[in-house]
Amino acid sequence: MLDYAHLSALAAVVRTGSFERAAQQLNVTPSAVSQRVKLLEERLGVVLVVRGQPCTATAAGQRLCRHVEQVALLESSLHQSLPGFQPENRSVTLRMAVNADSLATWFVAAMAKTDGYLFDLVLDDQDYSAEWLRRGEVVAAVTAHGRPIQGCDCRALGALRYVATASPDFVRRWFPDGVDAEAAERAPCMVFNQKDRLQGLWLRQALGSDPRPPVHWLPSSQAFIDAALAGIGWGMNPEPLVADHLRDGRLVALKPDQPLDVPLFWQQSRIADALLREVTRAVLQAARATLVPL
Repeated sequence: MLDYAHLSALAAVVRTGSFERAAQQLNVTPSAVSQRVKLLEERLGVVLVVRGQPCTATAAGQRLCRHVEQVALLESSLHQSLPGFQPENRSVTLRMAVNADSLATWFVAAMAKTDGYLFDLVLDDQDYSAEWLRRGEVVAAVTAHGRPIQGCDCRALGALRYVATASPDFVRRWFPDGVDAEAAERAPCMVFNQKDRLQGLWLRQALGSDPRPPVHWLPSSQAFIDAALAGIGWGMNPEPLVADHLRDGRLVALKPDQPLDVPLFWQQSRIADALLREVTRAVLQAARATLVPL
């Protein structure tokens, strides 16, 4: 049988990225954490942690960390139905995948409606966040995939509405005769990262073609807005984040009648269903308050 004190030490090292911070979290010395991880590696005959800045888990280490998280979730769920059972670790950390724009617009409000949980959020594009669930590395995800992943329940959240926005000066300079394919080939646009397809999807929807504009790479929701305000480029911004700028004329929509709605879904592992009920309820409420109904 595995020693859960050793497993907890491993999980803390991987979560915090260092033996020193793991020791602080566990209220033991760094040498004690190191010894526990070493004993676990010796017993299993594999390296579990790549020592560095930060420390990272090997494939075997990641598998054991997922096991520790699942056990903690099951124990916490058991405590809800059996109050007399007191799990060793009462602080439950929920690892979930969410896209950056949801985090910037409505997901924090969902987190604020819950109590007694710690959150470990993984940021990834909505088209890719489901992969974290498939690999068993998170217990829930905000995703664009509406078909339930194996072992998960799926609920529709609504659509996050995006508007192609730019500063008035930018529009006068690059789109003096309106937005067409020829102008779109020249006007710089902003892209979050290599996974971001929103600008291309909007161009296809609005123009019926696939222009290839010059690109600024800006991996930040706020940087998208700041860059648009500064006239650096145009980009797809979540409507809730730019509504005031549009109303006050600091930004303009390239085509006001052509928003882009991105459907979002909440997928959660059934193994943590009882534990995640409060979180799921908060996520659905926060989503309804911000997202466009599907």
